[in-house]
Amino acid sequence: MNQNTAVLESMPVAQAVRKQIVPAIASQMIALIYNLADTYFVGMLNDPNETAAITIVYSSFVMLTAISNLFGVGGASALSRALGGKKTEDARRIASISFWGGLGCGILFAIVFLILARPVLFLCGATRATYETAFAYARWVVVIGGPWTILNTLLANLVRAEGSAAQAAIGVSMGGILNIILDPFFVLPGFLSMGAAGAGLATAVSNVAATIYFLVYIARNKGKSVISISPAELRYWRQFLGPILATGFPSAVQYALTVVAIAAQSRFVAQYTTEAVAGLGIVKKLDQLPLYFSIGVSNGILPLLAYNYSAGNQERRRGVFRLGSTISLAFSLLCLVVYEIFAPQLSGLFIKDPVTIQYSAGFLRRMVTAMPMMSVCYPMIIQFQAMGKFKESMVCSILRKGVLDIPLLFLMNALLGLNGCMWVQPIVDTISLIVAGRFYRKLRKTEGI
Repeated sequence: MNQNTAVLESMPVAQAVRKQIVPAIASQMIALIYNLADTYFVGMLNDPNETAAITIVYSSFVMLTAISNLFGVGGASALSRALGGKKTEDARRIASISFWGGLGCGILFAIVFLILARPVLFLCGATRATYETAFAYARWVVVIGGPWTILNTLLANLVRAEGSAAQAAIGVSMGGILNIILDPFFVLPGFLSMGAAGAGLATAVSNVAATIYFLVYIARNKGKSVISISPAELRYWRQFLGPILATGFPSAVQYALTVVAIAAQSRFVAQYTTEAVAGLGIVKKLDQLPLYFSIGVSNGILPLLAYNYSAGNQERRRGVFRLGSTISLAFSLLCLVVYEIFAPQLSGLFIKDPVTIQYSAGFLRRMVTAMPMMSVCYPMIIQFQAMGKFKESMVCSILRKGVLDIPLLFLMNALLGLNGCMWVQPIVDTISLIVAGRFYRKLRKTEGI
């Protein structure tokens, strides 16, 4: 038993969970900061067209995360289950197929985007005034940097899947910190003065650097690590590609539908006032903190859940899930209390307009009530994916984004107006958690887990 396998198999549950989730949470927090860095530094230019470019390209950038999760989460779950079943060679083949599948889809997505850039960007809100700037930004983050963005997060998931959470965090964090450092040099006057395009270049360079780190790590640990990117393993794709895609597809769909759901909510709010739209934008930034924390916890415990499910150690798997969910829930409750009490002050950090602050504070106090349900729902969906349960993870994922929230927006807007739109996510997350709980109870009865 090597050190990484010991983390997954025999280390005390509390210690193993801490060893896996602390680096995963740290990398998510850095990812949160660098996701805001582009907007912050471009905003310093005081040019609405430059700032709008980042918003316009955001939907296409999120699709890169969807592709990465398709092969990253799917591959990580399948890899950990293979290790739990003592099938080391299968784990190597899964890693290689996931890597080349993600790279191939990333290149294909970049090519398709390049061909369809104009209609896509106009569909996402570009105008004649903003198109050139938006495309300049997209050229770097989607066309040139897109495949590297996918590989960065994909490889982090695979490395974490064999119990090397710290190494995964180092790679992701290094890329994020580099992005933050490069942004002012590439964006601001007095340096390269590239504006939004410079922010895109900084993102691309940072993801290339992070990917190179992971590739060097894999090369240096050949023989010790089960992570392989050998093209020779691709001959086994018929055996492993299906399970990888089936496990990763719910995560990919959830990210893709998130784009649709956010756009739908923004359109409903846009019927009211500009200040309301700005207030919603502030809330969307504030609610990323508990969301990214829960994602970090979920990503950290996925290998532990998958490995022990496959190994037949259901007691250990249940212990990991309970502890991970408790940590995620506790942090969300802390955020709930802080956000409810200090909603105006937190909103005021982003803008000084009193009307916008009033909208933002009211929205935040309503939408924050979704956090406790969300904080348990994410680990529950990850648990289904760790167990290879496509139906359960898929249903819960699409319930959270796309299936319930858009119809509810029409209903709540008609019943309660603007504030009604803010109650949609708490309702959706409550329903999703109830459904997830029912699925899990059924699995415990039918499979004895």
